[in-house]
Amino acid sequence: MTPIDSTLLNHFKSIKIFDSTSWDIAAKLYTIFPGCGGLASKANCKIQLCYEYLHGVLSFFEIRPGNEPDTGYTRKLPDLIKHDELLIADLGYFSLKTLGRIALAGAYYIFRLRTDTAIINPVTKLAINLRHVLQNVMGNAYQANIYLGSQENNRVACRLICLRVNDDIAEQRRNKLRQNARKKGHAQVGEFNLFMAGWIVMVTNVPAEWLPAEMVRPLYGLRWQIELLFKQLKSVLRIQQSSTAKENRFRCEVLGKLIMAIIIHRIHTNINIKLWNTQRQEISMDKLYKRIQERAFVMAQQFHQSSKRGIHYIMFELSYLIKNCRKLKQKSRLTTLQSLSVLASSTKVEWLPI
Repeated sequence: MTPIDSTLLNHFKSIKIFDSTSWDIAAKLYTIFPGCGGLASKANCKIQLCYEYLHGVLSFFEIRPGNEPDTGYTRKLPDLIKHDELLIADLGYFSLKTLGRIALAGAYYIFRLRTDTAIINPVTKLAINLRHVLQNVMGNAYQANIYLGSQENNRVACRLICLRVNDDIAEQRRNKLRQNARKKGHAQVGEFNLFMAGWIVMVTNVPAEWLPAEMVRPLYGLRWQIELLFKQLKSVLRIQQSSTAKENRFRCEVLGKLIMAIIIHRIHTNINIKLWNTQRQEISMDKLYKRIQERAFVMAQQFHQSSKRGIHYIMFELSYLIKNCRKLKQKSRLTTLQSLSVLASSTKVEWLPI
């Protein structure tokens, strides 16, 4: 399949985005799908998902118990990333061993940095006080070459990218930290965490000439494509709705909905890549899911008569779907692809020895 045409993305053979979603299920299934406890159901189901962005390939790797943290799955990621591929994942998958194995394979990554990770100056081999460094940054962005990890034999060489967020977002993040602290019975939040709420801190081994610092955030923003997909899984396909307490029936229901998600996503991908590469326009995933939902009953009737009639119906409706699901152009709010294609920013990045 033809990949998305983007100068910034053409350096990579593929861009794989990993994430997970979970939901409560019938409590009688807790022995197979145990939950995390608390006030929620005793049983919870989690899906580990990979979305290959360049070609639009969607894969659901595992259906797992909800009490399994993403950190336990991260050890599997290096085996799924090949030479010249890029991995993007959220903070829950962060692991120094994972980053090291990906780099050894000749692949690339973009992760948010865990604030408790040791940052080492590659020249002096001394630990870096990140708060002290960022307090002296006058602009909105900062980058430097560093080592990650306190143990010398397990350190990972990479780029540190720090991007300042606006005051409103920073305050929202600080309020959330305070709320979480109160829920856990803590009197206050540490000064370091409150300060770091004003920054987005990421690490990557993608060369600076391929990925300017000001473009790391938009590229990392591709991860939200999975969040949009999870939204459609739950709001349209209703993957979280099931009344059965039988394992096999439950698995069949989940797999059936995931198969439908893959079919819809394949339709979206084919249209979206062609539109972007030829007209620089995009198809809204949210609108497409809803339009197909509106036609679901008729579609099922057509496929019940024959697969040929079902396919013919879908092909006939595609012209209407393309017209009705195109994203509106908004100069004040660029899409992720539009932002990546611009490759220009007013942000000035400080490159300083630390």
